[in-house]
Amino acid sequence: MNEPIYVAFSTQKGGAGKTTLTVLAASYLHYVKGYNVAVVDCDFPQYSIKDMRERDLASVTNDDHYKMMAYEQFTRLQKKAYIVVESRPEDAADTAIRLINSGQPLDFIFFDLPGTINNASVVNTIATMDYIFCPIIADRVVMESSIRFATVVHEHLMSTGKTNIKGFHLLWNMVDGREKSELYEMYEKVCARMALPVMKTFLPDSKRFRKEAATERKQVFRSTIFPADKMLIRGSNLDALVEEIITIIK
Repeated sequence: MNEPIYVAFSTQKGGAGKTTLTVLAASYLHYVKGYNVAVVDCDFPQYSIKDMRERDLASVTNDDHYKMMAYEQFTRLQKKAYIVVESRPEDAADTAIRLINSGQPLDFIFFDLPGTINNASVVNTIATMDYIFCPIIADRVVMESSIRFATVVHEHLMSTGKTNIKGFHLLWNMVDGREKSELYEMYEKVCARMALPVMKTFLPDSKRFRKEAATERKQVFRSTIFPADKMLIRGSNLDALVEEIITIIK
């Protein structure tokens, strides 16, 4: 990759998992797949990923267990933790350019965007993305919001040529295995009628997606400094998701 690829897990609806997906994908690509990644946290005003990085650093600094994990990892990989920078939404593109111009090789820059497109600055930032992955869950309110978001991106950005967006894909997240598959099939038919592509990989509804470094020194799944634990990846479909993202982008 000569130029870093701009990627966002973006949706208008809170609670769909965009921030968690951003961290999981960025960490897997950087620490497992060998790519160089940066994250621009422009989810004003909460800046959840920047806060997560601070929690991760505190764990590595104050807990010998995580300190040794970090030392072993950085020695083995010969690379540091990926950059997480805070930015206002309207400044996100300029922030990314400064990262690129800093001379550090980058393959992917992930953007954690605010959950609204009712702001011109956010729309302008969305227009600079190369690929957008929109997490959806089997809930009518979330689906309607996501479809509206997808329609705006397609009709007002992609179809006009006033954007860098090369692909927009819906992603099933928090899939409850107890729900009838007919529900998902119904929503997918709606997406198909609207020509909205849905990714093959889905992510299950699981508590593991909330596992961070803790004083109990349990396995870590969601972290900006460590990749998801290998044992916890099994059944999470995270590895399959990242592989599908790489296939789409390439």
